[in-house]
Amino acid sequence: MDVKRVGWGIVLVGGLLWIVLASFAAVSSGRSLSVVATTTIIGDVVERIGGEEIELTVLIPVGVDPHAFEPTPRDMVSLADADLVFINGAGLEQALIPLLESSGAILVDLSARIALRTLDIADDAAANGDGHSQGTDPHVWFDPTNVMIWSDEIDEALSEADPDHGQLFSARAADYRALLAELDAWIWDNVARLSRGQRLLITDHALLGYFAARYGFRQLGTVLPGFSSLSEPSARDVARLQDEIAASGVTAIFVGKTVNPALAQRIATDTHVSLVELYTGALGDAQGPAANYLQLMRTNTTNIVEALLGSDSE
Repeated sequence: MDVKRVGWGIVLVGGLLWIVLASFAAVSSGRSLSVVATTTIIGDVVERIGGEEIELTVLIPVGVDPHAFEPTPRDMVSLADADLVFINGAGLEQALIPLLESSGAILVDLSARIALRTLDIADDAAANGDGHSQGTDPHVWFDPTNVMIWSDEIDEALSEADPDHGQLFSARAADYRALLAELDAWIWDNVARLSRGQRLLITDHALLGYFAARYGFRQLGTVLPGFSSLSEPSARDVARLQDEIAASGVTAIFVGKTVNPALAQRIATDTHVSLVELYTGALGDAQGPAANYLQLMRTNTTNIVEALLGSDSE
């Protein structure tokens, strides 16, 4: 018996019952838009544009890896009265799609108009052990120009659902795009401190492809194969990565705060490089250095640049 599948069935059946019960209490007129965002990063951008004119719920909590998130029947309560659900798309929430579709809300795929990337490691064999691409890269938010596209999608969806506040949503979206442009310029200025030879990235999984493409880095290798933090490397994969680190002269391995760092730490220790944490699939605490998307990108960029400045690569 597939226990996970049975568990999902219980979640969906229980969730559907919650929808039926909640629908009797839903107010059909004079209420704010009920909006759900799958991740805290998406939620932050949606809130910037929707403001007080929406009621926002975020499914995946702060500090939780989107790749590993499993919903509960309580999440169906949040979805029961949702008008719109904003998803990252590009396969990030693939396991959640049955749950989201069962809500009956309009699903807005924020990556629908983004030029998506496939596996982009300097040596694909070093990334997954077989030399083959492993699908679409969902980590689009690591390029602020993609989040500009998000802001357009969010503005359009909110304005169609609530045309009375359309001009307000559009004005906020324009203001936020200006902040994203400032962020992009700031990242370029900071990355300029690194030589081309220093712009080499070793990460826990292939998550910085959009950042690398935008700012002139190379994803040299990964601890885990492919785009998911749930994948597992072979002993051969680990040995190949250690050889790559030694040959390249990189000084750091970058790992997400929501990923178990044990294997990456062992590789870092064996190869005498630093282990540097990044905020990847989720924001940090409200009082921390990654309380919103703009802060997340500034904090990550600072950590990446500072860690690589000691590289001797040319």
